[in-house]
Amino acid sequence: METQSSKPDRLLSLDTFRGFAMFLMAMELLRLPQLAEHFSNSAIWKVIGFHSDHVIWTGCSLHDLIQPAFSFMVGMALPFSIASRQARGQTNQTMFTHALWRAFLLVAIGVVLRFIDVRHLHLTFEDTLAQIGLGYPLLFLLGLKSSRVRWSAFLAILVGYWLLFALYPLPGPGFDRLDAGIPEDWNRHFTGFAAHWNLNSNGAWAFDRWFLNLFPFSDGFTGNPEGYSTLSFIPTLGTMIIGLIAGQWFKSGPRGIPLMIKLITCGSIMLALGVLLHEAGICPIVKKLWTPSWTLLSGGWCLFLMAAFHGINDVAKKNFWSYPLRVLGMNSITMYILTHLTESFLTPGHRLYLERSPFDVFGKVLQPTLHGAMLLITLWCILWVLYRRRIFLRI
Repeated sequence: METQSSKPDRLLSLDTFRGFAMFLMAMELLRLPQLAEHFSNSAIWKVIGFHSDHVIWTGCSLHDLIQPAFSFMVGMALPFSIASRQARGQTNQTMFTHALWRAFLLVAIGVVLRFIDVRHLHLTFEDTLAQIGLGYPLLFLLGLKSSRVRWSAFLAILVGYWLLFALYPLPGPGFDRLDAGIPEDWNRHFTGFAAHWNLNSNGAWAFDRWFLNLFPFSDGFTGNPEGYSTLSFIPTLGTMIIGLIAGQWFKSGPRGIPLMIKLITCGSIMLALGVLLHEAGICPIVKKLWTPSWTLLSGGWCLFLMAAFHGINDVAKKNFWSYPLRVLGMNSITMYILTHLTESFLTPGHRLYLERSPFDVFGKVLQPTLHGAMLLITLWCILWVLYRRRIFLRI
């Protein structure tokens, strides 16, 4: 943890974007999808319910963009971090040592946060922080390379990860779905070539069946019922590279309208390619597998959002509205940890949640949402105190 003063040339759009992602994540406390179920005849509530939760398998909601956005911004901040450390006289070896230490801490925090959550029974590496940490050393090395090397690495990651799934043999007629951790009521199976990306019958799942069982479990790992895997850190690195490239554009090139056009153009190409691969049956869009088509689609949306925040915060200088988000964005790691701990202990169905609360007077329908709103406001106030004191958690 460190105390620092605000810099006048700070990229406010990046802080706002980071805070926006943290706010979307913290909105899980409001239990909006469950609330929306009570208003099933309302088109507005259907939209709210959809975009405040993850899609079950294919597609994309606003909530699904939280992890890509966070990963994207890690990459985007790296060129500025490297330049700052070089200005202080640090060598590449010193910076890489710090990158390894940072990666270790991110993985360790991610593993611990998942391990203490009662909904997870195994030591896993699918948490956002762990996924970022696993790829961060490679991201740092790419931060020292040219744009051509970065684009080449991005392409290699997409093609290589696609091959991992495409070349893994499809399960035979004797395949035991229950032993693979596939829920009994699961009915979202792809057919044809896309079947290589089915739940818990793919190359990433096979890797985890070996890797995660190297750790001392009482019952053994068979498969994540939602499809998350350790190897998703590879395409997540691809998302971070998109951010790294965008960060270099912000650092080295002209900003303003030309940069916005560049971000939107690149984002449009990526989004179109992701949809094309999905519709052609070459690679379905599945966030929980972090498929190459998802990397392209979500990366495109991240570039769009970054262009929008840049236009509002940095170009138009309309910053008064974004103050609540910047409070969260300046302490994003702290917000991430606090939100996860709050969700693990203080929300309905978890350890320290009190079934009776002052919000009971509003009825059982609204009680979880009002309880979550109280928690969200409390977390923001904690972050505001830290922000006012210029205290920021840095890893």
